[in-house]
Amino acid sequence: MKSYSIQEINEVINGEIYGSTSQCITATEQLEKATTSEISFIGNKKYEKLWEASKASVAVVNEDISIEPGDNRAFIKVKNADLAMSQILALFAPPTPLFHNEIHRTAVIDETAIIGEGSRIGAGCYIGPNVQIASNVTIYPNVTILDECTIGKNTIIWSGAVVRERCHIGSDCIIHPNATIGADGFGFRPCKEKGLVKIPQIGNVVIGNGVEIGANTCVDRGKFSSTILGDGCKIDNLVQIGHNSKLGKFCIMAGNSGLAGSVTLGNGVIIGGSASIKDHTTIGDGAVVGAGSGVVGDIPAGKTMLGYPAVEARDALKQWAILKRLVGDSKK
Repeated sequence: MKSYSIQEINEVINGEIYGSTSQCITATEQLEKATTSEISFIGNKKYEKLWEASKASVAVVNEDISIEPGDNRAFIKVKNADLAMSQILALFAPPTPLFHNEIHRTAVIDETAIIGEGSRIGAGCYIGPNVQIASNVTIYPNVTILDECTIGKNTIIWSGAVVRERCHIGSDCIIHPNATIGADGFGFRPCKEKGLVKIPQIGNVVIGNGVEIGANTCVDRGKFSSTILGDGCKIDNLVQIGHNSKLGKFCIMAGNSGLAGSVTLGNGVIIGGSASIKDHTTIGDGAVVGAGSGVVGDIPAGKTMLGYPAVEARDALKQWAILKRLVGDSKK
């Protein structure tokens, strides 16, 4: 079992210790569930009220906290408790699944594939012709990587993921279980003789460095050219990214959100959970789309949009307030 003193933990996060405790810390936990040997955190002043009833001996807190830690308890004050807690979670993280052999005997690897030094390939994987896998890549069991794909160094691909032909994934990426990279885009056209005719999707997907793709997420290949995800994008579980969409750097998409085809996101765009974006829409740098919103037109940089159809946040709040009053008046 891992165990750290408060001083050892503070060496990692470089905060200021207030109060003192002799208790060694063996795990992390939320305030309501923590025991005396666990560390928790207070990332917002509204949670200060939970500290007194908590059994945690130590909490990582923001600098603006207004309460005292109490007897044999301590706070580690930092500028950003959420970021500091991410460092502490890494301290206590259990080891990842073991590889007893770098390449499992049941993996099927085409003779033309290139596997970089230190890369590991689990049981039941398929690596197709002319695939290039860089150094220190980890591919967990039952992953499929088809012809002519490239995978950058230090990337991790979890079980069940499929990377279809000619797609390219950068360095230091994480692809979570059952994600699909490069499936056909949704392209059909009416035809009197055949009903619906499938439009061939002959492009690919290009994913930058430091990108994380959540479980069961689909990133469709381009009809022509590429669907592109810029460096540092973080995509949640169950997200749909349509063909020929282009994401700038450090975009965030929360669960169940979706982009139709040929959507363009600038840098640092945030898409809330279950939001949907119409095809051929452009969303500017730093814009935010609230959860459950439906975007049907372009959004300028820096704007926050809410509602269905989405409008500027302040206008949406005014509309909701008016509706609430109208409903109230109708009940009188």
